[in-house]
Amino acid sequence: MRPIALIPALLSAAALVLAFLCLFAGHKKNFMEDYHILSLNVSRLGEGLVEGTIGQDEGTLGSLWDLVPDSIQDDVGEAAGAVADKLGIEDFYSAHLLDYCYGQFTPAEAPNATLDASDISRNVTGCSNSTAMFWFNPTEILERALNNSGVDVTLSDLKWPQDIQRGLDALRLVSVTAFVLYCIAIGLIFLSFLAALVAVFAAGRLSACVNLLVGILSFLAIGLASALVTAVIEKGADVINKHGSDIGVRADKGKKFMAITWVATALMFVTLLLWVVELCVGRKRKGTYAAKHG
Repeated sequence: MRPIALIPALLSAAALVLAFLCLFAGHKKNFMEDYHILSLNVSRLGEGLVEGTIGQDEGTLGSLWDLVPDSIQDDVGEAAGAVADKLGIEDFYSAHLLDYCYGQFTPAEAPNATLDASDISRNVTGCSNSTAMFWFNPTEILERALNNSGVDVTLSDLKWPQDIQRGLDALRLVSVTAFVLYCIAIGLIFLSFLAALVAVFAAGRLSACVNLLVGILSFLAIGLASALVTAVIEKGADVINKHGSDIGVRADKGKKFMAITWVATALMFVTLLLWVVELCVGRKRKGTYAAKHG
């Protein structure tokens, strides 16, 4: 018997649960939606236009501006939100590994004199179908929303920067690779869990070596997946914030997602260290036994 193997078994079980949560977070409405990779805030889309151009436009945008109540036309933030509502655009779109979700901020899109930021919450109204190797395409999503609204307005009218989509497309291969690595990591971590359970009853060095090998592979898989998805989060948010600030578009990084994926990585690293120690201690015990009985 090797009761000490219960510790890496428990650590592997915890890492397995976290890895599953990384993969399936947000795959349906209201299931860990706040554990997104990126969240695109478009509630103030067109704010720059509201400030100086929509009101003077004689075409479709001007007609759209006329639909905004006079009581809020003087408030740029509220006016931008009202315009977005007329265009059929949601307040936010959150990207996950398998899909994206969308919804509205309640009770308002942004804090004001009577509303603190802490009082604003997300109301998720729906999610796309879950798809393996999914990639977030905000340009396509917003164009579809505009087409469905029936209003003759395009992303070009809203000055949507194509650099946003080009920047995100450059990260597509990284994101798809991360998805594949999460799937591999889940399989390897599960093997690590099973191997640790076997090692509880099999006290030989062979079981420890097998656990060490599986532990190394599991740690590398979840570690690389975490590193790649962190790169997508950091670079993706930077691209969106850099090119979208002029039109009131902002991206929020998935800090909660990064937390659970790196905790899973840390758990597998500790598991790996425990098997290294077990091998060294086991060899030392064997050497001591041989010296006493040799």
